[in-house]
Amino acid sequence: MFEVHDLTRRLVAIPSHEDETAAGDVIEEWLRAETDADVTRDDAGNVIARRGNADVSLAFVGHHDVVPPADEQVTDGEYVVTERDGRLYGRGAADMKGAVAAAMCAFKDSVVRSTTGRSSGQSPREDADPSCELVFASFVGEEQGGVGARHAIQEGFAPDYAVVGEGSTGYSALGVTDVAVAHKGRRGSTVTAHGVAAHASEPEAGENAIYRASEAIETVRDLSFPTVEVHGHHLSGSVVVTQIEGGSAMNVVPETCSFTVDERTVPGERAPLERVEAVEGVEWTVDQDLPPMRCDDDAFAETVLAAATAAQDGEPAFVTKPHATDAGWLAEAGTTCVVCGPSEPGEAHTKDESVDLATLDACYETYRGVAERLS
Repeated sequence: MFEVHDLTRRLVAIPSHEDETAAGDVIEEWLRAETDADVTRDDAGNVIARRGNADVSLAFVGHHDVVPPADEQVTDGEYVVTERDGRLYGRGAADMKGAVAAAMCAFKDSVVRSTTGRSSGQSPREDADPSCELVFASFVGEEQGGVGARHAIQEGFAPDYAVVGEGSTGYSALGVTDVAVAHKGRRGSTVTAHGVAAHASEPEAGENAIYRASEAIETVRDLSFPTVEVHGHHLSGSVVVTQIEGGSAMNVVPETCSFTVDERTVPGERAPLERVEAVEGVEWTVDQDLPPMRCDDDAFAETVLAAATAAQDGEPAFVTKPHATDAGWLAEAGTTCVVCGPSEPGEAHTKDESVDLATLDACYETYRGVAERLS
């Protein structure tokens, strides 16, 4: 699988935390040179390629932006890339340029039949297997809340099925790449309490915003958060107050007080945070809402699991993820999604971020297996 490894090294070396253009250029150029696909670059910078005619469409989805690197991950304007003990180290190796490289190579190598019954080297035949349009997409701005995915969806990106290459390795067992059939979303909110300022020596002359905020916080603490079941797994949400700010001076009754709430959402359910507005003078504002994901097609999930099982020695399982991904945006728009990729829990966004090369190989084989099973 040297092509996957080499392409991963090449992508990981390219800085893409402030500007994804250079990484997108390499992805676009490689696809044009190595495949016969229809390759496009949209206004946001997303790279999208398509092969085959469409009875059904399957997309391999990733992103080529990364979070800012640690100081030791950069030298002479490029990211440091090293290899040792079967792992490739560098910013973006796990999240998620390794998966992007594996998907690019699988996109190139998969046999895709057209509606006329052609596959590579084949002639048309009347009893052709069902066709499959194979799609590759690498988005920008995933780390900024799915900017690229949302743009692509608005422009009509709507595959029937998608394998999103975010991390699913090491959930059921060490070194095993599983299939995530659901993940949580994230809704970030700000609750602001308004009062009336007064001198602290005459507190009755004002309305204390901190007291009102405290009452709203108690409302949040009393909320129940939902649990859903997906493929036999229970996925539970959570709600927690994370920051608080209020008051202007020690001797002034505070006029305003605000606090933030981190809510992890589950498919189809939300905690009733609007209840805080029952407190006088309190308003609730949603700052970010990253949707959760649930695979809505058992047969597709089983197809991906079968491909993952065939691609590795371990026994992969259906799992759920606690983190939001671009799969949430795609699922919300109607695409049936699973998450399957090489990154392990706790690996992304770290100063020693790395990806296991053998796991990259297994992901490449999994992606190819899904494409060929589906077509």
